[in-house]
Amino acid sequence: MTIEPIGTYRSTWGEGPIWSNERLIYVDIESHLVISLDPVTGAEQSWNVGERVGTVIPRKKGGFVIAGDHGFSFLNPENGQVTPISDPEQEKRNNRFNDGKCSPDGYFFAGSISLVKQTGDADLYRLSPDLEVTKAYGPVTNSNGIVWSADGNTAYYIDTPTKEILAFDYADGLLTNPQVALSTAALESSPDGMTIDEDGNLWVAFCHGGCVVCYDPTTGNEVRKVEIPCLETTACTFGGANLDELYVTTGIHKTEKEEHAGLVMVVKGLGVKGLKSHEFEG
Repeated sequence: MTIEPIGTYRSTWGEGPIWSNERLIYVDIESHLVISLDPVTGAEQSWNVGERVGTVIPRKKGGFVIAGDHGFSFLNPENGQVTPISDPEQEKRNNRFNDGKCSPDGYFFAGSISLVKQTGDADLYRLSPDLEVTKAYGPVTNSNGIVWSADGNTAYYIDTPTKEILAFDYADGLLTNPQVALSTAALESSPDGMTIDEDGNLWVAFCHGGCVVCYDPTTGNEVRKVEIPCLETTACTFGGANLDELYVTTGIHKTEKEEHAGLVMVVKGLGVKGLKSHEFEG
């Protein structure tokens, strides 16, 4: 197994990586950027969206959908134009949208975070292909990673302060029957972004913890732990030609000086593959 930095761009707070069209797409929340990275050529491209942006998703019709300070919006990568869709928390000035991903049937799930850590003042939302925004689950405090099983029947979700990963039954855009799949309380750091491999195991990045931990959600047991040379390990996704490389976004610690802080890290030689990402159907 090898772990090394890739690309030259250093995020203040990298997040939300997703593999799409042979490129890694991710965000730098605090710098208001959506970033594209070609791991083969090293080519990087970025778009300033004019707001803190928590997540980015490819759109089946072309371009991207983002969620940030002003709710859901389209991003046209050809000209950088941002077109608002809907902001369900327009009145909550201490909140912004955070992590999110698309379900296998093309709904975009993204949740908000209370920046002042007001318990229960945030929610997880669903953007349907007909552009209707509705509450999907809540209340929560810091909405974070969400992924789906290979068959699409189970969704896993993190509200960071609970240090738990919930499992939902999933069908037709609806999350039902929430159950605690596992607890991450054994670690002092915070569960952040998450991805899933073809065996159904969850890979969770731990903010302030400098690691990605793989869990078996059927038993709740830790399968393996990958140490990342950056305390602010924020999110991860599988990518590469065979979906067998783990890409990890990072952020810059408030006080610690670290060589690789803010860079994307790539982990090779894990011996596992991820699942293909999903596009927004709207």
